Amino acid sequence: MTKALVQAQSTLLAPVGNLDAYIVAANRLPVLSAEEERALGIRYRDHNDLDAARTLVTHHLRFVVHVARGYAGYGLALADLIQEGNVGLMKAVKRFNPDLNVRLVSFAVHWIRAEIHEFVLRNWRIVKVATTKAQRKLFFNLRSRKKRLGWLNREEVDAVASDLGVSAGEVMEMERRLGGRDVSYDPEPGEERESSLAPASYIEDQRYDPGEVYENADLLAYQERRLRESLDTLDERSRDILARRWLGEKKETLESLAKRYSVSAERIRQLEKAAIGKLRVDLAT
Repeated sequence: MTKALVQAQSTLLAPVGNLDAYIVAANRLPVLSAEEERALGIRYRDHNDLDAARTLVTHHLRFVVHVARGYAGYGLALADLIQEGNVGLMKAVKRFNPDLNVRLVSFAVHWIRAEIHEFVLRNWRIVKVATTKAQRKLFFNLRSRKKRLGWLNREEVDAVASDLGVSAGEVMEMERRLGGRDVSYDPEPGEERESSLAPASYIEDQRYDPGEVYENADLLAYQERRLRESLDTLDERSRDILARRWLGEKKETLESLAKRYSVSAERIRQLEKAAIGKLRVDLAT
């Protein structure tokens, strides 16, 4: 290995503060031939040769840079996109089978894009815009088309839905999400235009307000007292039926109560209905 190649690999493997220097170093490494690639793949697969795996990774970093640049329009740092793509490349090298007569770059592109896709979806919005496989596919395809078409009309929506195998409603919903934007919860000083939209200006948690807590506790105590007073106006049997049917941890059946009082289940139902009706009248006054 020449001195220039060693220096390029060292630059790539060490922490890099300058993205341009990283890209130059990645492009300095030559593309491996099919024979070199296969030999390195065999060494890594059969002998766990980490130097061979490292060589496969570093000589394909230029391709990761190329793929990552295609996602620059999402407002995310190119360095972060490259880093995620490198993770996908390493996963591809780990799973690469040199006996299949397929070049690593053709196999790795799917892993690289998968990692970048996940990174974009995690970071493009605070709230996820796509969670299922179909939504992810729709997200990237629709955003690509909107760059050319702008807002879609009905015919274009139907065409996209037909091409991607989703409903027109899903296309319009994803278009709405793509057109949205994140709003700061609590804007920085000087962001007057955002202040009326910020959740901090209209979301207030009332659960721990002392006045609300006291009022709710007082209302609950009053309702419990009224319920006890109304239950006391019932005869003992009706009160016991309601308690066993509705106030206990385990709800008894009409049949079990019928057996307890030696009457029919229908009679227990009638007594229960009459008792509930009386409670409603008492509690409403």
